[in-house]
Amino acid sequence: MTRETAGETAGGAAGDWRGWRAAAEAALYGPGGFYRRPEGPAGHFRTSVHASPLFAEAVAGLLCRVDEALGRPGTLDFVDMGAGRGELVSGVLAALPTDVAARARGYAVEVADRPEGLDERIVWLSDPPEGITGLLFANEWLDNVPVEVAEVDSAGVPRLVLVREDGAERLGEPLAGAEARWLARWWPLLAEAGLRAEIGLPRDTAWASAVSRVARGLAVAVDYAHTADARPPFGTLTGFREGRETAPVPDGSCDITAHVALDACATLDTARTLSGARLLTQREALRALGIEGARPPLALASTDPAAYVRALASAGEAAELTVPGGLGDFGWLLQPVGIPNAPL
Repeated sequence: MTRETAGETAGGAAGDWRGWRAAAEAALYGPGGFYRRPEGPAGHFRTSVHASPLFAEAVAGLLCRVDEALGRPGTLDFVDMGAGRGELVSGVLAALPTDVAARARGYAVEVADRPEGLDERIVWLSDPPEGITGLLFANEWLDNVPVEVAEVDSAGVPRLVLVREDGAERLGEPLAGAEARWLARWWPLLAEAGLRAEIGLPRDTAWASAVSRVARGLAVAVDYAHTADARPPFGTLTGFREGRETAPVPDGSCDITAHVALDACATLDTARTLSGARLLTQREALRALGIEGARPPLALASTDPAAYVRALASAGEAAELTVPGGLGDFGWLLQPVGIPNAPL
């Protein structure tokens, strides 16, 4: 990625430069944007949903726990935020026990068009429904809510980072207003030139809006994340293309993502008084849902070789979902609404 100074035009008009939030919004969700492509996210990166059906089974187990906490309502909602091509919601509905499945309604929330052949029971929406009774689940959704990027200049002042469609950057105006307040509270930067941060305010707002759609139940956000005690000094903005990490270029050719300050998202700014938010690692959450990754006993190989092979494959998938340094370090933010605690 190249860098221009504030006084250089680099051959482009002033209108070519804009903040990362607007640039990423257009590149990801505008006409012809990355998330509107027919191959979908699975064509470029691997999430927990794509790693193993065990993930959907675990989420189905969580939905069953929410069902019990709600007193087994006549209609039980499952809302998949940032649904991709409907892989998670399809897997969750398929994994539910018969009695729960009979009462379940599945919703996929996604900007792309509904894919062909999707289960007819799944309602495809661009925004989450109102009055959810059940589980709203946002797997790797918040990291793709576009945010502004700030960088400290040579005078020690945090400034907005501007970017062109080709990925070239330059520094803009000093941060001010709500963005400056967010940075001071959640990601204070030392007065050292080159330090960077992503301003997570739009994600806080997006999460609060999603949670506000839940009448009773549980909202869960799962993402690669960091908390105030371990913010990365140079930010986390990056791109992914065809399974490989790449420079973030806002031209629609790659995913543009950044880790999520889930601790900030947990402090909801809504008209309702909510409490009981919890932050866990994916390793902790999945273990609580019965995904252990333990190898099957070797004796099973002698008594039932086929069962041993199946159990060994399942253990390998569970290990990938829970491994430290990988998917197991993802953050889970659990926000109960109208129930005493997150049933996990």
